[in-house]
Amino acid sequence: MIGKNSIIERYENNPILTKDDIPYPVETVHNAAATLFNDRIILLFRSHLRNGRSIIGIAQSDDGLKFKVSNKPFLVPAEKNKSSYIDDFALYEEYGVEDPRITRIDEYYYITYSAYSRFGVRIGLARTKDFREVERVAFISQSDMRNVVIFPEKIDGKYYRLDRPHTEIMPWSIWLSSSTDLVHWGNSRIVIMPLKYHWDEMKVGPGTPPIKTNEGWLHIFHGVFKTMDGAVYRLGVALHNLKDPSVVVGVSDEWILQPEELYERVGYVHNVVFSCGMVKTGVDDLIIYWGGADSVLCAGKTKISHLVSLCKSKNRPGIV
Repeated sequence: MIGKNSIIERYENNPILTKDDIPYPVETVHNAAATLFNDRIILLFRSHLRNGRSIIGIAQSDDGLKFKVSNKPFLVPAEKNKSSYIDDFALYEEYGVEDPRITRIDEYYYITYSAYSRFGVRIGLARTKDFREVERVAFISQSDMRNVVIFPEKIDGKYYRLDRPHTEIMPWSIWLSSSTDLVHWGNSRIVIMPLKYHWDEMKVGPGTPPIKTNEGWLHIFHGVFKTMDGAVYRLGVALHNLKDPSVVVGVSDEWILQPEELYERVGYVHNVVFSCGMVKTGVDDLIIYWGGADSVLCAGKTKISHLVSLCKSKNRPGIV
């Protein structure tokens, strides 16, 4: 179905994954990264354990809607051993690993994820070639950084990412940073801010890794609005200049998806749709994945051209 305030067509059999589909004990399934691999769609999803901490599981599908979950998690917090390299990861992942994103660059699939510990949240970078073995590369932020999505190719000789630092000085916003090696990042600048008394006035953050279109780099972000009954998480869309992603062509002034179905409105966290991944399945076709109420995993379809048009016709500047 298509919600009256949405241009995303929800899969009629949503949710596509619940905790009952996981062959090991978890309490939630949500916030999944997505990519194409060997003509199949891979999801890396977040799950809460019964102790409240998070791990990352893996599922595969031929059609992008019906998934088979592997019988063990893909990424769990690192444990201490004789290697000081792993010990460093264990220190900063002790409270869980969350909300992955996948970007393919050359032969590797790079995975960014949020690592929680007593020292706050920072971003870890891992990589894989086959989704069987995964290698931790480095931590690519200090504390506190919550979301990072990496562009799928170099632009003018540099890698770029969208990120969201945690700050109480101003509303949480989306920044752009660059790197020459995917590990050391800098030259950060703000590119998208929340807009007062709009659907995203409380905070915005990057959601899906950008995809390249003829009109610019397209990505889906989340925006939050505070109500008398708590916060509401919705999805929006933005378009960046192909040659200089710090230039925002347009931010949709309207959300593209909001919590409407029961599985999005009631759950571990009420009134949440939150996306970490989308997959291009045709010239103009997208499947978007989102967590519903931080409890279940959902899918929907839309057209790239519709999202681009929204960024250009019903838009606002990135910084207002």
